[in-house]
Amino acid sequence: MCPTGTYAAGFSLKVEAPIGRGDDTAVNGIRLHCLDNLINDYWFDQQNCLFFSWGRWTDIKWCPSGFLTAFQLRVEKSQGDGDDTAANNIMFKCSGGSLLQGDGTHWGDWGDWSQTCEGKGICGIKTLIEKPQGRGDDTALNDVQLFGRSP
Repeated sequence: MCPTGTYAAGFSLKVEAPIGRGDDTAVNGIRLHCLDNLINDYWFDQQNCLFFSWGRWTDIKWCPSGFLTAFQLRVEKSQGDGDDTAANNIMFKCSGGSLLQGDGTHWGDWGDWSQTCEGKGICGIKTLIEKPQGRGDDTALNDVQLFGRSP
């Protein structure tokens, strides 16, 4: 969760670069960057470091005004066997109307938008990850749940 009195106004992703052997893992972590009314930057780290330490953090994408209010995931469907990536990218809506697309990968399709935090800003994140399966490049981030509260 963002510290009390702060809300997510930006994000960055932990993404593994393609290694040239089929379908690589993509999003291995999401980091929310939280601001207070004085524009002090706090970041909340949800990098799933117990299982998925591969990749690098992308540059921060900031809302030009307001806070993050909804998201949409780009997800690749199951490929059957071997390396199935799950969440490959994320896009956020800002309360000011802007859209911010992450620097993930292009595999998969964009899903539906989450519910919008009407009158609220996103202030926390919970992720679902699959433990390593013991072969190849396992899936990483499989689902995201974001939390909001009234500003």
